[in-house]
Amino acid sequence: MMNLSKPKALVKPATQCLASYILEMLTELNVDTLKPYFFNLPADPYLEGGYRFRRLSHFRVEGDRLIKLPHRRLFQSKTINPLLGDVVREYEELDDELIQQEAFQHLIWEFFEYCQLCSTKMEIGVHQIRTTASFNQMGNPAPEGIHRDGVDVVGIFAVDRHGIDGGETHLYKAGSSRQAVFSKVLNSGEFLVFQDGQYFHYTSPVNAVAAAQGTRDVFVLTCPGLFPPNEEYEE
Repeated sequence: MMNLSKPKALVKPATQCLASYILEMLTELNVDTLKPYFFNLPADPYLEGGYRFRRLSHFRVEGDRLIKLPHRRLFQSKTINPLLGDVVREYEELDDELIQQEAFQHLIWEFFEYCQLCSTKMEIGVHQIRTTASFNQMGNPAPEGIHRDGVDVVGIFAVDRHGIDGGETHLYKAGSSRQAVFSKVLNSGEFLVFQDGQYFHYTSPVNAVAAAQGTRDVFVLTCPGLFPPNEEYEE
């Protein structure tokens, strides 16, 4: 297990749970230090097409310490994910060198500041995802369609996009018509955070704009993680 200390500069007073979504530009985070770690992601074995690459790790907050948890699998029910629901999925862990990056730790602590306003959970799942596109294959960041993740809080942090168009992220208010209340292409350094129970979300497909392969790189953070029912962590 890794223990990572919380930077003092990120200590924020708790106020209230997110009344809506939050979109911020993390200008204090050096996003360029994160980009190289997307080049060696393993292919997602659960999707056809070979256009998505992914790693996943879980962390727990204990006071001012961030602890990387042992390897865990991913699970969503069929009611949440009609495409891959009820499938226990397993992905390789994030690169240890990535986890030691100041920018990466900053991102997790920034996300947790929002989590503690809206959740009693102390666990965070971090999904590192690359979606590719070529002239022969579009990339689909959300093959399950408009959906929830089945957690308390979701964060989407854009690391990079190169040689693509599309990939617009949408939020839809729960219980209303599927008219998007937020629609935007997330650019490098932008961080979207929202309550999963208040919004459905979706990101449109990406297409290559040149002969070379195009890429979309993001971290998706969830509070808590998404574990199989018999693998939940004790609070």
